[in-house]
Amino acid sequence: MDTSFENLKVMVIDDSKTIRRTAETLLKKVGCEVITATDGFDALAKIADSKPDIIFVDIMMPRLDGYQTCALIKNNSAFKETPVIMLSSKDGLFDKAKGRIVGSDQYLTKPFGKEELLGAIRDYVK
Repeated sequence: MDTSFENLKVMVIDDSKTIRRTAETLLKKVGCEVITATDGFDALAKIADSKPDIIFVDIMMPRLDGYQTCALIKNNSAFKETPVIMLSSKDGLFDKAKGRIVGSDQYLTKPFGKEELLGAIRDYVK
C-alpha cells in the first residue's frame, strides 16, 4: 500500500452521487480520509470543520458552481493554499482558463480514473 496517502483528508464536491461514491471508494482504498459534499454551500460548511488537504470540485453544480466555490475557498486566507482541482465532463480550453482565473490548481476531465486522482494528489499535496 502507498503510505503517502495515509491520513490525507480529501474533499470531493460533486452533485453526482456516482462520482462522489467512485472517488470515495478509490481514495479510501489508498488510506485517505474522504469528506464529500453535494454542492458548494454544503462544502463550505464542511471545509472549516474538516480542513481538507486537497479539494476536488465539480464545475457544473446547482446553487453554487465549481468556479464560485473555488473562488470562495481561495479568497479565504485560511484555505487559499489548499489545492483545488476542478472536475468537468467538458475538456474545454475556456473551462480550463476560467478555472485558472478563480485559482484552481488543476483540471481533470470526467470520467477520471484512479491514476488521475492519485496523480493530482501526488502533485499538490506535499
